[in-house]
Amino acid sequence: MAYDWISVTTDYGLRDGFVAACHGVIARLAPAVRVLDVTHEVPPQDVRHGAMALAQTVPFLPEAVHVAVVDPGVGTTRLGVVVVTGSGLLVGPDNGLLLPAAHALGGVQAAYELAEPSLRLPVTSATFHGRDVFAPAAAHLALGVAASDFGDPVSALVELPEPFVAAFPGKLVSEVLTVDHFGNVQLAATPADLELSGLSGAVSVHSERVAVTTEIGRTFADVPAGASVLYTDSAGRLAVAVNGGSAAAVLGLGPAQECTITSSPTAT
Repeated sequence: MAYDWISVTTDYGLRDGFVAACHGVIARLAPAVRVLDVTHEVPPQDVRHGAMALAQTVPFLPEAVHVAVVDPGVGTTRLGVVVVTGSGLLVGPDNGLLLPAAHALGGVQAAYELAEPSLRLPVTSATFHGRDVFAPAAAHLALGVAASDFGDPVSALVELPEPFVAAFPGKLVSEVLTVDHFGNVQLAATPADLELSGLSGAVSVHSERVAVTTEIGRTFADVPAGASVLYTDSAGRLAVAVNGGSAAAVLGLGPAQECTITSSPTAT
């Protein structure tokens, strides 16, 4: 099966030529295939952030070959893989980055190691597999090369640890998944977890060093400018925002840190 689109997600940033080199390899091998950038601003080496960004985006993209490269283990024994789903292919390192997106695309049907030398660049750098291995693989796949032509099947893909969430009566504790460009703090917890805790109205959101009284709302403007709101974000996760500001800065929260939500002492 051939694809008209390739999407690209990395932690490369745009200061250097890394993204352009990957685009160039794809363009030289598959000039008619269109390339769509998801993001290149994943925090460096933050595999979970890259996984969440990709998984929350792919359901809204055209059916495609999705290349993702957040790869602190590049050049080691970690595998490069192509993952087959019911709604597209995923290409990248086997370090947990691809599986959430695979689940978002209907689940893993098969996976293969990217081992075939003829389907990568002739000279492969130990530190730039995005250019030399993953971009060529994506181009060949988009042109209709079968995933099984790349190498042996991979029976078990690496999974990221499940983020911590615990709901108790009157208390919800959750790991922070991501912080977006606006400083909104996305939690691993969902509205179902909030319902289990029985919390409603005004709540207190705690980081390790700050507690902020926060309204449970639907959108940012449900609270005055500068006030915080706990809402359900566009990915269906609970998130904390400050209307016109940065919840991450106010709370001092970042990815993998713990956020606690309790009844507010000012609640009536």
